[in-house]
Amino acid sequence: MKAVLCKAYGMPETLVIEEVEPLRAGKGQVVVEVKACGVNFPDTLIIQGKYQFKPAMPFSPGSEVAGVVKEVGEGVRGVSVGDHVIASTGWGGFAEEVVVDATKIIPMPAGLDFTIASAFVLTYGTSHHALKDRAQLQPGETLLVLGAAGGVGIAAIEIGKQLGARVIAAASSDEKLDVCRQHGASEVINYASEDLRERIKQITGGQGVDVIFDPVGSSYSEPALRCMAWKGRFLVVGFAGGEIPRIPLNLTLLKGCSIVGVFWGAFTEREPQRNAENLKELMSWLCQGILKPHISATYPLERAADALYDMLNRKVLGKAVLVP
Repeated sequence: MKAVLCKAYGMPETLVIEEVEPLRAGKGQVVVEVKACGVNFPDTLIIQGKYQFKPAMPFSPGSEVAGVVKEVGEGVRGVSVGDHVIASTGWGGFAEEVVVDATKIIPMPAGLDFTIASAFVLTYGTSHHALKDRAQLQPGETLLVLGAAGGVGIAAIEIGKQLGARVIAAASSDEKLDVCRQHGASEVINYASEDLRERIKQITGGQGVDVIFDPVGSSYSEPALRCMAWKGRFLVVGFAGGEIPRIPLNLTLLKGCSIVGVFWGAFTEREPQRNAENLKELMSWLCQGILKPHISATYPLERAADALYDMLNRKVLGKAVLVP
């Protein structure tokens, strides 16, 4: 079978595509024939050795797949050959097959497209956990989403709207903001051409925002935090901007607000029952058409480097997907 391999840390062009031996399922594992694999920002980090997980080389990037169960290992219950499934892999998804621990398997709803399925769980799981569990977002509150045209950003817009919030989307181009409007944003801010703080003040009448969803970091975090409403919650989701900001902690004192960390991966391990409940709710919303993942491009395995560079260069709106 074919696999995109990282044999030494580097940029996407250092990846190679090779034929490797077909995979076998060990005890408690299944082999999934990959039909689609979502591309995520951590994939650009793991191949550079900049991610918190460092798998043994050679390895394939790719942390979420949708496909068909090809083989079931000893002791696995509730999963059968031929099942259509979604799987959280951590890495290994940029290939025609992947071995997955059976506990990481999620049944696909009937009729769901493989491409959509591969682009759903990580981004929507992260945003749902952030807004519902960590921020406890309430109907009528105001939510500001930074990096709003990315995968978790669009998910946050849709989930925030479903939870009854007024959603302000901030992104770096009018094209991106048009996509944000299509997914439910009430107001938009182009922070490449507008003053972020001033626009937040204008939109909220000086009241500020109740919840900030920040997957970007960099130079946008502090001005956004300065526009937080009393008892607001600032969600630290990631640092796609490349810089981890240094926040003056006196701002939290003055605003009576909280800075709240969001680590969905750890949540799934530490609170599996709660995560299962969240996924059930998300799948229900997806099947009802309430949630509509935005996929801007699909790529064959041979163009994995292009997909990763488009992610690094902020060209991806919503999600990109590899289709073996």
